[in-house]
Amino acid sequence: MDGIETFNSLPAGELEADLLAVCAAPAWGRTVAALRPYPSKEALLTAAGTAARGLSWPEVVQGLSAHPRIGERAQGDSKEAAWSRREQSAAAGSADEETRAALIAANHAYEDKFGHVFLIFASGKSQEEILAAARARIGNDEATERAVVTGELGKIALLRLERLIDALD
Repeated sequence: MDGIETFNSLPAGELEADLLAVCAAPAWGRTVAALRPYPSKEALLTAAGTAARGLSWPEVVQGLSAHPRIGERAQGDSKEAAWSRREQSAAAGSADEETRAALIAANHAYEDKFGHVFLIFASGKSQEEILAAARARIGNDEATERAVVTGELGKIALLRLERLIDALD
């Protein structure tokens, strides 16, 4: 059985736990699960992307609750914590102390302005790139930033969902 067949056949409780590890917004997981069976991985990813874009702001905030600050190590043994550490690992080793300190300051300034963690699809980005994005996004208004955050959460969810499907192969 390939990954998508296994995904389609997972018991509801197991699938719910896996999808919450992918994205901590329960509404997203319910939507993705409700649309089973999927004919292909691509169909699943398309539906998951649509579900992420359709989240309300309170649902996005639920999804944010599971993400550590950029540069902070996710704690625990969960799949989600392991994925977070992996996503941030390349960036974590790429910056000097000055950049790390500036990123901490940018995180705090962002949180003071918007009331939630700075979320970015960190895979493949250096800390310098992340810092530049944080500084630029602090200039956004609330509506613009909510749209950006929703998009970033969706990108992270899709990457993690792909990893989940690949692990089921």
